Amino acid sequence: MKVTWEQFHVRTAHPFRISRGVKTGDDLVWVRLEHEGIEGWGEADPSTYYGETADTVEAALRRLAPRIEEIEDPFALESIERDLAGLLGHNGSARCAVSSALHDWVGKRVGLPLWRLWGLDPAEAPLSSFTIGIDDPDVMAQKTRAAEAWPILKIKLGSEDDEARLAAVRAAAPGKILRVDANAAWTPREAVEGIAMCAEYGVEFVEQPLPPSENDELAFVRSRAALPIVVDESSIVARDIPALDGVVDGINIKLAKCGGPREAIRMVHAARACGLSVMLGCMLETSLGIASAAHLAPLVDYADLDGAALLRSDPFTGPCVEAGRIALTDRPGLGVERVGAGASL
Repeated sequence: MKVTWEQFHVRTAHPFRISRGVKTGDDLVWVRLEHEGIEGWGEADPSTYYGETADTVEAALRRLAPRIEEIEDPFALESIERDLAGLLGHNGSARCAVSSALHDWVGKRVGLPLWRLWGLDPAEAPLSSFTIGIDDPDVMAQKTRAAEAWPILKIKLGSEDDEARLAAVRAAAPGKILRVDANAAWTPREAVEGIAMCAEYGVEFVEQPLPPSENDELAFVRSRAALPIVVDESSIVARDIPALDGVVDGINIKLAKCGGPREAIRMVHAARACGLSVMLGCMLETSLGIASAAHLAPLVDYADLDGAALLRSDPFTGPCVEAGRIALTDRPGLGVERVGAGASL
């Protein structure tokens, strides 16, 4: 199996700010695996928060290339990915790109979309939220009105004037479902007070109120919380989930941090065993990066797969998320194609 990759840059439609910084774009890596005349595609969206950059992804791919080139049976996904994980350990987005490309290849080889290979029903996919990043309250209200077609909004908080920002969004969207993500910015006391404030504005749940190292404090906050708590940064892979049993109400799975669709499925089952709800999230990814998660969406309770919708332009087409609806097709594999002529970006 031959592996090639290409680094490319995407720009956001607007500056995208969360509690720990602002982005106007991202450097991503497009990975292609070729075997028997079929190409499988995947995308790496590295996050410096998890110790990755596009350059570390490329370094990881160079390290994985000899093992990938030895692959004779791409259907042996479990053993292949176990080997790749042993070679890298971390590097979640690099492994996600390879895992997605392998699954894309298998789907194309047998002529079936991944959701069908996994025995899922696209009609069971939840609606996706659309994210409103931190900004001045009036700007957040404008962005809320611009997202009128989306029935669910995720509001980024975790800086000064949280209530003014949330109030502006609620006034601009009085009837919509709102979810809040603090991205680990609050202290335990701020979290209790912030969650109570969110409850007053009819928020459905709050995501990652505390830093990921503070599980004991999370239990304290949850015992006093007026709303359910879902964690993202505290839940990277399946082995993290048992420690969250009784501490939180749900987890957010991102394929770019856990290592790909196979680990994501393990996380879903681990969370279910602990009685936790499950959300699928994303980074600032293109339609290629989001595709694997979109195919898994029928397995989960909540979705936040708006990454491509936050970009100025998307170089790929695939399973689309329009007005919150996740639309899966019968195209084989991931069902993703390049926009425009030519192979390179």
